[in-house]
Parts: sequence; C-alpha cells; structure tokens
Amino acid sequence: MLFANSKVARLMNLNDAKLTMLDGRETSFAEFAGKAVLIVNVASRCGLSPQYEALEQLQKTYAARGFTVLGLPSNQFMQELSTEDAIGEYCSTTWGVTFPMTSKVKVNGRERHELYKELVKAKDSAGLAGPVLWNFEKFLVLPDGSIKRFRPTTKPDSPEIVAAIEAALS
Repeated sequence: MLFANSKVARLMNLNDAKLTMLDGRETSFAEFAGKAVLIVNVASRCGLSPQYEALEQLQKTYAARGFTVLGLPSNQFMQELSTEDAIGEYCSTTWGVTFPMTSKVKVNGRERHELYKELVKAKDSAGLAGPVLWNFEKFLVLPDGSIKRFRPTTKPDSPEIVAAIEAALS
C-alpha cells in the first residue's frame, strides 16, 4: 500500500507543476490528468530530432484513447533554437508536430523545472535514476502516477514504449 500511496503523492506533485505552453498560455500538468503522457525534452538541432516524426505518429495513433506526447524544449545541451516562435515554426513545418509543447525549460541542475524534479527520481530499465542524460529522454507518466523512463536513444516507436502505452490505455 505504501507503493500505491507514493504513486498518488508523486502524481499530486506532478499535477501541481506549472507549465508555460509554447504559445505563452499558463497551465499546470493537471491539464493532462487521467491521460498517459509521454514527456520528452526535445531539441531542434539535436541529432535525435528525427524522433519528432515518431513522437507525432504516437500522438496521432493514441490521442483519441487518452494519450498525449508533451514536448518540453530544453537548451541545456546547447541544441535548441533561441525563441519559442522559432521552435514552434521548426517543429510544425519540419515534422508536422501537433502535440502540445511548453516554452523552454531546464531539465537538470538547481534551476531544473519542477516537473523534472519528480521525473528524474524514476528509474530506467537498468534501475538507474538521476539527471537527464541528453535530449529526447522520455518519461511515460501513467494515469495512476507511475512513471516509466526511457533513455534518449530508445526510439519513441520502440516495442517497449509502444507496449507501455498500449498497457496504460487498455
């Protein structure tokens, strides 16, 4: 029961996290309550940016079933464009991105966004938690508050991510 309570507490902390969307709208993660949410720290000039295509395909495939991708641009690895307008333009024209995105955030360090303060506690498949290693690290937040972590080189359409999404939506 303690494990279930810790998931509820984590979900409450996540839901309280304030978000500024790419268009400047203020909200919180509670906007996504009840959904399975794949949170990804994205960067437009990263060698992994072709993952945008698979992220958008996941959005199109599963959105009607209670899933969303949430992109959080970050320049912590010095590979993101300088303005929110430029990021939005790049993502929509290059990759056809329709999933929600926030303004730029920090994913590591003392100024880490409050969402990532909780996310980095989640362990990956090797049992490792801690700082975000690179752009396109993925955190699947399930409706019950549990979090599955996937490292940057795990493609969004990999069998393990798709299986986790399918299980969350069944």
